[in-house]
Amino acid sequence: MAAPPLLSLQGIMLTLGGKPLLEEIDFSVSAGARLCLVGRNGSGKSTLLKITAGEIEPDAGSRFIQPGASLRYLSQEPNFNGFSTSLSYVEAGLSPLDDPHLAQSILVELGLTGMENPSHLSGGEARRVAIARNLVSQPDILLLDEPTNHLDLPTILWLEEKLKQLRSALVLISHDRRFLQKLTNETLWIDRGRLRHLSRGFTDFESWRDQELEEEEKQQHKIDRKIVAEEHWLRHGVSGRRKRNVKRLSSLLALRNDRSQRVMPTGDIKLDVSEAQSSGKLVIEAINLCKSFGSRKIIDQFSTRILRGDRLGIVGANGAGKTTLVNLLTGFIRSDSGKLRLGAGLEMATLEQSRSSLKAETTLQDALTGGGSDTVEINGERRHVIGYMKDFLFKSEQARTPIGKLSGGERGRLMLARVLAKPSNLLILDEPTNDLDLETLDLLEEMLADYKGTLILVSHDRDFLDRIATSTLMSEGSGRWIEYAGGYSDMVSQRGEGVTARSNFALAQKKQTNKNIITTPPSVEGASIKNKLTFNEQHALQELPKKMEELSKKKIKLQSILDDSDLYKRDPERFNLATQSLVEVDCELSAAEEKWLELEIKRESLVK
Repeated sequence: MAAPPLLSLQGIMLTLGGKPLLEEIDFSVSAGARLCLVGRNGSGKSTLLKITAGEIEPDAGSRFIQPGASLRYLSQEPNFNGFSTSLSYVEAGLSPLDDPHLAQSILVELGLTGMENPSHLSGGEARRVAIARNLVSQPDILLLDEPTNHLDLPTILWLEEKLKQLRSALVLISHDRRFLQKLTNETLWIDRGRLRHLSRGFTDFESWRDQELEEEEKQQHKIDRKIVAEEHWLRHGVSGRRKRNVKRLSSLLALRNDRSQRVMPTGDIKLDVSEAQSSGKLVIEAINLCKSFGSRKIIDQFSTRILRGDRLGIVGANGAGKTTLVNLLTGFIRSDSGKLRLGAGLEMATLEQSRSSLKAETTLQDALTGGGSDTVEINGERRHVIGYMKDFLFKSEQARTPIGKLSGGERGRLMLARVLAKPSNLLILDEPTNDLDLETLDLLEEMLADYKGTLILVSHDRDFLDRIATSTLMSEGSGRWIEYAGGYSDMVSQRGEGVTARSNFALAQKKQTNKNIITTPPSVEGASIKNKLTFNEQHALQELPKKMEELSKKKIKLQSILDDSDLYKRDPERFNLATQSLVEVDCELSAAEEKWLELEIKRESLVK
């Protein structure tokens, strides 16, 4: 006899804005289950996971969890209110019987100290802290909503292995195909408010989904043909036998009613990139490029040739210098030495990861048109903004919606709409897969396959890199970058391993001025330090925190300038200058933090 499920939902129904979002949802989670929850953006995945976690109440239906079963839920936006440090937040996830040292241990594994101020964490740091809290007690049931968002590849690989080792039952929402393929053995598909179950993992989902939709279309076609035949009978073949006619007419009315109530599958977005005139055959040539910030080498003797039509993927751990490399190759910042040559007729369009150009109060229409207009130019033709919005699955009534009110998936589609409207023959895509559903990713891949220009892609999505990249540029550390033929999997097979993180101990010792709680310069007093640290090193330990604080303030000021969405249109020279300055300040700040960290570790080891 099978063991009862740890958790079950029955007859769950929820209506939002007068429209049913979830209808008659039934599913259960058994011990050791590995479930993935998939569906289009807006289909109700996150809402259903919140109901499963007990965070919100449905309009109807019941939720049952076995008494004593522990459950942890990772939301897309964790709440750090009331916690002074990352360690205190993680410790709140421990059960009374857990070893309290586990909290500190898992934070160090994730490259954190535990002393970070939660209100000053970056997106990636906040994600790692939230993951640590959910994993630390190894709960019976683990609910994860987009756990890989904002994580670099080493952390994704670490999380993948950690989840494989856990005995917890798992319900997972993610857009990362490879992540889902490796971790799941059952699939729940939300489609038009209904839940369909596949007793196999995500690897088999897409072919099964296509078969389901094809069979549904065939059945609907049969019904439509039957309605046509019955309507023909109604017009031309009614006999004098009243009882039979009434029954047949009633059946026809029922068929018509069913067709009118039918909910069609969500349409696909229409991706059409605005292509500029073809560039020259040579797009970028770099010869022995070098770039350092302080004593830290970001790029060391790097050479490459990028030709028209190439698809270059760039991978590496956070802090490896991926953005710096892209900015060097595109001429936004200058190298310390070496030679850069850009091809003739280049027109670049960039999809930024941070989305800093999207101001929360700007409306959707103004973000697409630049403000003061109701049209957008695509491939040299003027189109009404409402029609262009509908290509990206936005409704006409959303035209005046502030960007701050859009979901993560909607903001992702908006960024695509903006970058694809700009004529280009060189596309720079920085983490384009964030917050996009699987169907939209498929269409993006198809569009990029047909794009006649050149592509430079920075991504942590292994499957996306395998499908798109013709070569992969990998950070080997100490400023060395090596280019491998093929996608991510080809790089791994040639290199013998994938992306690895910098030392977790070093990352865990990093204390960022103006962001985390430690802001005072470390003391350099004591005979043992004075005897073994040079004068210049002692001076640097005292002065670097001040320098980091100044750079942080400068970075905030530059970012506030770039937050003006109309700046590029009004003053492109100032926009380019601010962009270049922000890149340089960001790299200089990172180098200063690394140097301070190196000296602080040395100081602490000498004291001991």
